[in-house]
Amino acid sequence: MSIDRQHAEVKRTDEGIAIEYLADGPTTVRQSDQQIPRLNVTQEMLAESGDDPESWLMYGGGYSQQRFTTADVITPENVDRLSLEYTIEAESDVERGKLEGTPVVVPSDPPIMYQTNGPDVLRAVNARSGEVVWTYRYAPEDDDGQPALLCCGSNNRGVAVLGDTLYMTTLDANVVAIDRYTGEQQWVYDSAATDQGYSATWAPVVYDGSILNGSGGGEYGIRGFIESIDAETGEREWRRWTTPKDQWIGDSWEHGAAPNWMTITVDSDADTLYASMGNAGPDVNGIVRPGPNVYTVSVLALDTNSGSVEWYFQESPHGWWDWDASAPPILFETEMDGESQKVVSHAGKTGWNYLLGAEDGRLHERSDEFCQHLNMWSLPQDNLEDTPWIMPSADGGSEWNPTSYSRETGNVHVKAMNYPSKFQWDEDPEWDLPSQYLGGSFTVYPAMDDPGPAPDEWNGQLAIFSAVDPVSGEVVWQDEWEDLSMGGSMSTTTGLTFTGNGAGEFIAYDSETGERLWQYQFDASVNASPMSWYDPVVGKQYVAVQAGGGGLRSARDGNTIGVFSLEG
Repeated sequence: MSIDRQHAEVKRTDEGIAIEYLADGPTTVRQSDQQIPRLNVTQEMLAESGDDPESWLMYGGGYSQQRFTTADVITPENVDRLSLEYTIEAESDVERGKLEGTPVVVPSDPPIMYQTNGPDVLRAVNARSGEVVWTYRYAPEDDDGQPALLCCGSNNRGVAVLGDTLYMTTLDANVVAIDRYTGEQQWVYDSAATDQGYSATWAPVVYDGSILNGSGGGEYGIRGFIESIDAETGEREWRRWTTPKDQWIGDSWEHGAAPNWMTITVDSDADTLYASMGNAGPDVNGIVRPGPNVYTVSVLALDTNSGSVEWYFQESPHGWWDWDASAPPILFETEMDGESQKVVSHAGKTGWNYLLGAEDGRLHERSDEFCQHLNMWSLPQDNLEDTPWIMPSADGGSEWNPTSYSRETGNVHVKAMNYPSKFQWDEDPEWDLPSQYLGGSFTVYPAMDDPGPAPDEWNGQLAIFSAVDPVSGEVVWQDEWEDLSMGGSMSTTTGLTFTGNGAGEFIAYDSETGERLWQYQFDASVNASPMSWYDPVVGKQYVAVQAGGGGLRSARDGNTIGVFSLEG
């Protein structure tokens, strides 16, 4: 069944992306007679998701965001037999080029996949056959006809699940609860942030009956926050503002940004969340926001019950370069100083991986560079010509790209952009929606019409995929790509790491050596993050990834979700 009306019109403007909602409410279309099996997704199931080969119940696989599967059918010895089982095609008009998400899979019979993409589209899929059961499209109930501005793309990266309900963030910065059996909208959480420069594209997390949520829109001078929402009622439980008035100078806190626009990591043993914090506002003019601008460009630890700050580690205090700490942090235990310690690993747009103590945020190790550095920390000038080429660029480094952690090798796998930028600051920037609040401008070399000669020091490779030992800081192996690339990776218990790139290659590497063992060619860039599950009824392990472009500078847009399988 086709959908006879679209819920939004997507337009690019000088200020960013404008989403104009055309419908006056949500649309759910039943697309098959398939009945979704009744199965209560419990807190215990969520807690065990990262170790269960038959499920993938949250964005990063589990609360620790390791993006690691214990499914063991696919191995380095047989991965060359991995084949395409089926594809799902998103609507080609408004959805094309907006595929950056990771599906979740509930382990019923048949398993059910919940797949999202932009703008605010959610599908329930029979994960065994690829049959779409229903499609939900969000639109505000009370639309005043005004476009919602957001940066930097109209994507949706995934959902959270608890009981019989799915939870999805929306581009107008709200959260919707959806019946996972029927696709019917149950309630809308109003963040009171719509039309103030806020947006939302990340997958929320459900923990202990609460939805842990953040804020996007750092380019629009928002005041960032992290919050907890009651998963049953949709009522706010607490909100932690991330530009604390008493720690910022003057009134700079009002539009200081500090967004948390990627999925939160949770230590369920300690009731602690770890959030990756974005840029200060305005992005490239630090003059109007003196001081370190806490908690920008940081890993921030909060108590999940109260939102109180436990610690933070700032990767670029008072930054001028838009180097958000945006990738989800990874939580794991490792041997250090002769004892097992719980640590948080974070790959930054700064081009280094940081290993932090989970209890206190103490820096244990800053890795070797996983992308090139050039003129780092050089301040922007009042014109682009006088500013040197700087690497990492404003894109990073590792941007929102989720890293994976291999429990087999102990390495994290980081996808990074690798090209230069120039930055320019403007005097007396003013916050004035709907214009962006950048405080100047920046360029990135691949996107410039007439960039002139590239810096001699740059190797010309636009993206680098690295295995990094987070404890020693050593870059163990790398693969360089000539195409722009975003999105994340997934590692397996059998010693494989899967990721895709801007050229449309979906690749399986040997996690230990970096050898390419298998690849599949898509027609569009793979700027999303893969996941996997095992279906015991048919004895197959599946791997799913979205190939539709998306991202800041996608070269190849498309609308395909590919699902691969191998029978044990």
